[in-house]
Amino acid sequence: MAIQNFGQFWRTDEVEWFPGTGNKDSFRLLGRQGKNRPTIRLADFRYQQGIYILYSNHGPYYTGLTTEQGLGKRLQDHLSDAHADKWDRFSWFGFKSVLTSKDKYNVCKLKNLAKASVDDSNTAIRDIEALLIRAMGLTNITQTQFSKAEEWIQVKWLEVDHYLAKVSE
Repeated sequence: MAIQNFGQFWRTDEVEWFPGTGNKDSFRLLGRQGKNRPTIRLADFRYQQGIYILYSNHGPYYTGLTTEQGLGKRLQDHLSDAHADKWDRFSWFGFKSVLTSKDKYNVCKLKNLAKASVDDSNTAIRDIEALLIRAMGLTNITQTQFSKAEEWIQVKWLEVDHYLAKVSE
């Protein structure tokens, strides 16, 4: 199974983790590709499944995975569990691909997770190496790239309405 998409060093203070009651749609982990029409794309990675790394000022602090719960819930839990106040950034590496179909806000949906299979062990090994290099912020002589993954840039809390308006134009 190849990593389909990823986000690097997203800031926790740029996510509205607890928007209040009655406003369920506003808790999102929005990522973007591009900045303007027609190439801009938004996706909500709150329900992504994969691997994540929490970072403190001293580098990688904790790593985990999401299988049953989505990425958003796992990260939200870490804001108040034994890891609270020990991290302020995170990277994630997801196995669900981004679809062209969109929700009512014109945000791309994620594909359901397929059954795991490794068709090419060399591809899987290269993807794991690429994940480790990116997660640790390393600069290797040869920068291994993911076989399929697309990078997504964090949409900061104060930018959400701006980018939602752009995809609705």
